[in-house]
Amino acid sequence: MRQNRHRPRPQDASPARDEGGVWLYGLHAVSAALANPARRLRRLLVTRGAEQELAERFSPPWRIAPELVERNRLDAMLPPDAIHQGAALMAEPLASPNMERLLEGTSGPVLVLDQVTDPRNVGAILRSAAAFGAAALVVQERHAPPETGALARAASGALEVVPILREVNLSRALEQLKKAGLWVVGLEAAGPVTLAQSGLTGRRVALVLGAEGEGLRRLTRETCDELVRLPIQASMESLNVSAAAAVALYELARE
Repeated sequence: MRQNRHRPRPQDASPARDEGGVWLYGLHAVSAALANPARRLRRLLVTRGAEQELAERFSPPWRIAPELVERNRLDAMLPPDAIHQGAALMAEPLASPNMERLLEGTSGPVLVLDQVTDPRNVGAILRSAAAFGAAALVVQERHAPPETGALARAASGALEVVPILREVNLSRALEQLKKAGLWVVGLEAAGPVTLAQSGLTGRRVALVLGAEGEGLRRLTRETCDELVRLPIQASMESLNVSAAAAVALYELARE
């Protein structure tokens, strides 16, 4: 009997990473990836309802033909907590751009994450970065989450908009940002002044945020040009790192 080409093959029941690619899922993440010409696409699996919703978000024809599947097939092949909304796209991870060329072609602030490892936090930070015009996100290659469906879904399309630079040595990357003319500002609860008091008007900023609980590492802290804090109430020790990023980016955009 001829196999139905609109049904996934048995090997589709695979983890979120496969064949050198990654399964992106959720309507926002999938439609944004379809619209990104830099994305190399492998397969697009959709329910009939999701196909219609994707077409409303990003008009076909798409660069890849969709394969119609039942929702329970996506439930089986994706992680148990994946909220896929009937759409999954196998794509190759985006390449990390060259920092020097990226800085020359952009004007917004740069976010730097010092060992923030939760993919949902990183995704939420990407979403705020896109909303407030950040040029890029810099992370340490060995202590940051890889590109996954969970990260892409939390980013709600921003993964396709804000480039991620993965650097082996974060302190060296901060020095490179300084040489490019950026003022490197570390966000820390014990900072001597608030972000609003630091007088950053007219300066291009690289904003550095540390991991929840541990904050900035010593070498990262020492490499910053300045340490600042957010003006939160004394009864609350700190904010979630993604919330802190959103507040700080708003303040930079306001200035």
